[in-house]
Amino acid sequence: MGSTTKHFRTCNLCEAMCGIEITLEDNAITSIKGDPQDSFSRGHICPKALALKDLYEDPDRIRTPMEKVNGQWRELSWEQALDKVTARITSLQAEHGNDALGVYLGNPNVHNTGSLLMSGGMLRALKTKNKFSATSVDQLPHHIVSWKLFGHQLRIPVPDIDNSDYFLMFGANPLASNGSIMSVADVKQRLKDVRKRGKVVVVDPRRTLTAEMADAHHFVRPGTDVLVLLAMLHVLFAEGLVSTGNLAKHLDRGPMSLADSFSEYTPERVAPLTGMSADLIRSLVRDFCAAKAPVMYGRLGVSVQEFGTLSQYLIMLFNILTGRLDSVGGLMFAKPAVDILAQSGRGNMGRFHSRVRGLPEFNGELPVATLAEEITTPGAGQIKGMLLMAGNPVLSTPNGEQLDRAFKGLDLLVAIDFYINESSRHADFILPPVSPLEREHYDVIFNVLAVRNNARYAEALFPRKANARHDWEILLGLRDRLQPARGLKDKLGRQLLRRAGPSGLLALLLRQGPYGGGLNLFKGLSLAKLKKSPHGIDLGALKPALPGALFHRDRKIHLEAEFFLKDVARVEAKFFHSGDAPDQLLLIGRRDVRSNNSWLHNSHRLVKGKDRCTALINPLDAERLAIADGDLVRVTSRVGSVELAAHISDEMMLGVISIPHGWGHNLSGTQWQTAQDHAGVSVNDLTDEMQIDELSGNAVLNGVPVTLAAVADTAAISA
Repeated sequence: MGSTTKHFRTCNLCEAMCGIEITLEDNAITSIKGDPQDSFSRGHICPKALALKDLYEDPDRIRTPMEKVNGQWRELSWEQALDKVTARITSLQAEHGNDALGVYLGNPNVHNTGSLLMSGGMLRALKTKNKFSATSVDQLPHHIVSWKLFGHQLRIPVPDIDNSDYFLMFGANPLASNGSIMSVADVKQRLKDVRKRGKVVVVDPRRTLTAEMADAHHFVRPGTDVLVLLAMLHVLFAEGLVSTGNLAKHLDRGPMSLADSFSEYTPERVAPLTGMSADLIRSLVRDFCAAKAPVMYGRLGVSVQEFGTLSQYLIMLFNILTGRLDSVGGLMFAKPAVDILAQSGRGNMGRFHSRVRGLPEFNGELPVATLAEEITTPGAGQIKGMLLMAGNPVLSTPNGEQLDRAFKGLDLLVAIDFYINESSRHADFILPPVSPLEREHYDVIFNVLAVRNNARYAEALFPRKANARHDWEILLGLRDRLQPARGLKDKLGRQLLRRAGPSGLLALLLRQGPYGGGLNLFKGLSLAKLKKSPHGIDLGALKPALPGALFHRDRKIHLEAEFFLKDVARVEAKFFHSGDAPDQLLLIGRRDVRSNNSWLHNSHRLVKGKDRCTALINPLDAERLAIADGDLVRVTSRVGSVELAAHISDEMMLGVISIPHGWGHNLSGTQWQTAQDHAGVSVNDLTDEMQIDELSGNAVLNGVPVTLAAVADTAAISA
């Protein structure tokens, strides 16, 4: 009879940090289920966790370094691969300059302890300004708001969902995302608990899963959240509801100094443009202020709008002006066991700008909306080669078809990835790391965003095979070749880092953290204690943290009205003086609980069932355009067209259609068969790289103007 063992770890496929129990029989996975002893997730699990088994066993996963020669892939040894890649990068930069190499970091890097802790040396060795990441198609507005107000880009407060009694959400669907910029396992039950204490309200152009279970859902026209928020702040001042309470002593100015900024944005003025009545906007403010522990939260649907950064600022400002920051049940700061904020840069902006469009960097990264033009526009500093780290920007960034063509014309493309996907199909070299279950794991970033302080560490479930490499080993191999050690001290330091690995750095960071014992090896939280606690260690509820949580020298919250509210002039021009047709059809994205961007679509258990890549259309829009449920429709924007099946549903607001993100696996040259069999279309073949949030450079993925027509009618019908 075979042996049976159990392994406990965190599922690292999304931000929720759910504890899971994996059962092995004869070293084969037979079960993955929620860990009921985990104090954070309380036994909760979503379908994505099962994909950990699929990723490990996937026959399509690349396990050996590959080089493309005359259009054909051939295997290399690791020494050959790293030497060849280094030689090609060095030659490219010698001929065209350091900035001729671009770097793109994909979402999975943030879920990878080794990549997070040990990628810095390699990135510095590349000596290029042309760094990009998924940040600027996602959460960049959150970072800028936190950097400006609190002094650090990662000092992002999260809703204290376990104590809130009025949870007001803009553009968020945590039942599908499992929380985002709010790491929260078992979110459905937690929201049910909020409803028992009070009320959950969702403002969204779509009646999402979260909206379905809420006490109230209100449609809002895509891109006009900023108007609703401006009007809510108007009501706050006009009705004397500003009440900062204990927060007043932490502000760098009196809140009443901001009143005039919102005086023109009455609910009556904005209501016709937003789809929300003036009475409704007023009632949202009054109900919020009447609750004992309310909180306002905005997520991706807000961030990826034309005024995403301003909107996220207004959400933060509303919480501040109602005294709901650093208050139980409001927005609060986590106290993670690994204080990564102390080890990372606080943030910076505008030290340099993109070559073609002049867009500002933030924290050393340029907006990814400008990547394609940086490749295709000739001149000094033109990107001639790319390094992709766990990213698929052809599907994840605006105007994917343009970027696909740009990648095809590169002199060099290197992918650190274990799939040949829509982006890495253009690679000259693929350097495949191990799968998630073959590496240790600790959530360095997401504990910074957790709704309850906790810590959990897990060693690798399966040891890496002799011919396999961890991400961090690949990165150190490239770093050592690109920038050889200088002197004995540097050489010894590198040897020590390699021997320590991520767990060695993690052990040090835990001892230095707020629960660690420092130099006292017998006190405080340590890696050894975590290893003895397979279900994790609960570190307690969120607690008020001001002024200690602030990074500004004066230990004040800087309201930064001049920086953010200058964008109100652009709001005024856009909505009240532009002459845009008020009945344009607008495109938004959406997410399903079984998807996480594009990188889980090769899991057969996550893509099975009915087609999820459909165009959701309101029944009245469908009737007007003579479209029936299931019809093939063509959706067209300034940059491209896609064809997919229509799904008619009153969950969509009139004048709005929705296509999910992460699909489009229909390009030749990829090698993930299950994804190809469920190809769908890429919504980013419609999003426009020229549409950006000018305050941050973040891409605009929601509120994209489109036309819609049944495919049988070749003439596009404007909505």
